[in-house]
Amino acid sequence: MSAWAALSFDNHFARLDPAFYTRLEPTPLSEPRLAIASASALALLDLPANTVDDPALVTVCAGQQRWAGSDPLAMLYAGHQFGGYNPQLGDGRGLLLGQVRNRRGESWDLHLKGAGLTPYSRMGDGRAVLRSSIREFLASEYLAALNIPTTRALAVVSSNTRVQREHLERGATLMRLAPSHLRFGHFEIFYYRQQFDLLRQLADYALQQHFADCLTDPQPYAALYRSVVERTAGLIAHWQAYGFCHGVMNTDNMALCGQTFDFGPYAFLDDYEPGYICNASDDHGRYAFNRQVDIAQWNLAALAQALTPLVAVEQLREIHALFAPLQQAHFQHLMRQRLGLTCERDGDDTLVVDWLALLTRSRADFHLSHRRLSDTPCEQLQQVADDFADLVGARTWLSTYHARLQHETRSDAERQQAMRAVNPLYVLRNHLAQEAITAAEHDDFAPLRRLHEVLSQPFTAQTNCADLAAPPAEALKRMHISCSS
Repeated sequence: MSAWAALSFDNHFARLDPAFYTRLEPTPLSEPRLAIASASALALLDLPANTVDDPALVTVCAGQQRWAGSDPLAMLYAGHQFGGYNPQLGDGRGLLLGQVRNRRGESWDLHLKGAGLTPYSRMGDGRAVLRSSIREFLASEYLAALNIPTTRALAVVSSNTRVQREHLERGATLMRLAPSHLRFGHFEIFYYRQQFDLLRQLADYALQQHFADCLTDPQPYAALYRSVVERTAGLIAHWQAYGFCHGVMNTDNMALCGQTFDFGPYAFLDDYEPGYICNASDDHGRYAFNRQVDIAQWNLAALAQALTPLVAVEQLREIHALFAPLQQAHFQHLMRQRLGLTCERDGDDTLVVDWLALLTRSRADFHLSHRRLSDTPCEQLQQVADDFADLVGARTWLSTYHARLQHETRSDAERQQAMRAVNPLYVLRNHLAQEAITAAEHDDFAPLRRLHEVLSQPFTAQTNCADLAAPPAEALKRMHISCSS
């Protein structure tokens, strides 16, 4: 019997009022074949790694076979897109297949992207292309390897179905896993429609399924919002500390449970450029890297507005005000870890600010600069100055850093080991993703699978992988990625 048959579905979202969704079946792909699968994502469903060899993996991910126990549906939501409210969005090319509960009691949403037309497709075709599916797979699994909250990607299936974007491309599906697919926009649509009974039902569902610890609070809806603010603060701190640019931080792309959600034109910084814009459609830089903290705060305010029928406005404002200091505290903690500092001391904030300013002035590689500090003994740190265009500034900062390290209690070897465990050697750079995509579009999945395997252990040097650790050529930096998928 196929391992897939043993999955235990508990479709709690489908038990909500039908106003929240539309039931329908996936539209199958033509001549599907497995592009890639994630063994660690399979393990979240208690499935063994050899499940990738099960033909059922391809048929269920291609929409050709329905899982026993699944209950496919397209979710309804709205959202603010580039600052403007869109009154109805929804799953236009994906279906929530249901929830699976694993042996640890965790509930995982299974969501099939590229599953065909839905009532919310608007002018779209309901399909996903292989290019965008691979990009989401790689980003999801790489962020997970970095211990950054994220949705997960189970598998990508390619096909001979043709999809028109800027040109004809291969159609594909991606099986996504997440603790929840609830977005800020789920609450916005019922607030703006003034369907407050449905808004309350949705909040009650979120509390019961995803924020059970808030149920004992005297004001559970306020506690729910506080938890979302706290989780979002931690998430954005991780993005900023690891140079991740989301690219499209619309409220319909913000997950209630605080994970990175809906990958479009994302990028990881190459050189440290705070104002970097990765989205080719973001003409005004709304979602530039250095605006992500402010935009997250804006989005949380939009969610707070949607919750005003349930929570007093003044209380929402007080909770909302927690975001900025929480985000900054998380960010400083992560940056101290990246710099090998175990305890907080006066002046650490300035040390971090000056480090980032040095990287900016020298247009230094964000990731390899941290790795170089990790690999350099304390007494040789001044050698690192040669990596920077601002040689004088680098020597000054490295002297300050050296002096700060003298207050650490652990040995220098322990410091280096700890830093290598949080500063990746391998980075998901856009040019590497594009090379894998180009090969996959010609049915060569080996480069994609190699890249994924290496990125699954981003902190550990691996044999014959120096090409994946090298910085990109100047012409390959600062790529602008299209939204079309």
